[in-house]
Amino acid sequence: MNTRLNLGTKVALAVAAAAVCVASAVGLLVHRITAADKLATARSDMDQRLMAAVYDQAAGRTSEARLDPPNLPADVSSAVRRGVRVTYLQDGPDPVLWAATRISDRTVLALSRPYGREADELATLDRTLVTTGAAATVAVSLAGLALGVRMGRRATAAARTAERIAHGDLDARIGPQGRDEIAWLAASVNTMADALGARLEAERRVTADIAHELRTPVAAMVTAAGLLPPGPAAELVTGGVHKLRGLVEDVLEVARLDADAVLVETETRQVSAMARRAVAGLDAAEGVVGVRIVTDALAETDPRRVERILTNLVGNALRHGAPPVTVEVDVEKDRDGDGPVVRVRDHGPGFPPDLLSVLTASGPQRFRTGCGSAGTGLGLTIASGQARLLGARLTFRNHPDGGAEATLSLTGGGPADGGAE
Repeated sequence: MNTRLNLGTKVALAVAAAAVCVASAVGLLVHRITAADKLATARSDMDQRLMAAVYDQAAGRTSEARLDPPNLPADVSSAVRRGVRVTYLQDGPDPVLWAATRISDRTVLALSRPYGREADELATLDRTLVTTGAAATVAVSLAGLALGVRMGRRATAAARTAERIAHGDLDARIGPQGRDEIAWLAASVNTMADALGARLEAERRVTADIAHELRTPVAAMVTAAGLLPPGPAAELVTGGVHKLRGLVEDVLEVARLDADAVLVETETRQVSAMARRAVAGLDAAEGVVGVRIVTDALAETDPRRVERILTNLVGNALRHGAPPVTVEVDVEKDRDGDGPVVRVRDHGPGFPPDLLSVLTASGPQRFRTGCGSAGTGLGLTIASGQARLLGARLTFRNHPDGGAEATLSLTGGGPADGGAE
């Protein structure tokens, strides 16, 4: 299961976090400014009332102020006795605002009133700020989610198109949307695909032209080699010329596969018959390659191409592995249902880890070779291209009991008469 967060989710979370921070900061700032303004206004009013009470006290008139009230806070009393006129907010469940001053050496005149109304107004303001901030955060988060989803879809489409191009679909393109960095990325991917397609097409043409030009002189060399008098030199020249002719034919086959200039002719055949014909066509297979039929099956496919695939796999195993080589026909359940498979296994050292990772990730690379059974010249490249044409799967692994193993999984198979051999 993929637990990575996509781009849309990341953008939505980032926008939501930013909205929460902004709403919290604005709410805190409004609360502090309002609280300070209310307290300053209340203190100014209390101070004016206290000064009026002092004048009334001096004139012998009664006032709302009290002399030396017993519930005067100690902090206010000590400050007033030092000659300071004080306004003081006494916190608590029922907050009280005090104003006090000294009118003689031992007498304090003080006023007080409840501060609950202002506290209630601040609490109401706080609730309003929280509600408004939450609503704004939700709205901004939804907008961020919509923006993130749109960006994520565009980025995902670009990534999928790039993967299609990497897997050989050079006609895949990304539709331009917008003028931002993602649109720039899409245009760059399209430009890369155009350049890559042009370069590959040029390489295909050069490869095909060279191979075509070589066919005539190579054919003449084959004819000339056949006219040489028998002997070690003639055998050496003849062997080299035949290898050269085989290489030219392989290069032409690769060029045709790259250009999709091939025709698939399907018919229903027994998989075991195709396996036996592929092995019988190899001179070096006699006595070292065995065909084992676990479960035979019928497959609707191009038999010539299947036999070419198996011939190349067996030839690669003989060239880079160690005998004996086993060709096993069986039926396995896969994602498309029951399908025939053919496994070609040697008993050599197997694929080196670095080469096996390349084969598993991107398939055979032309002329890449290694130690042991690691050779991947044009044989496996052609086998992989033929399998792709047939809609089959060609996989590689190191067998648990040793040796390299290639598995060709065909489609459209059904059980055939006959049992295991």
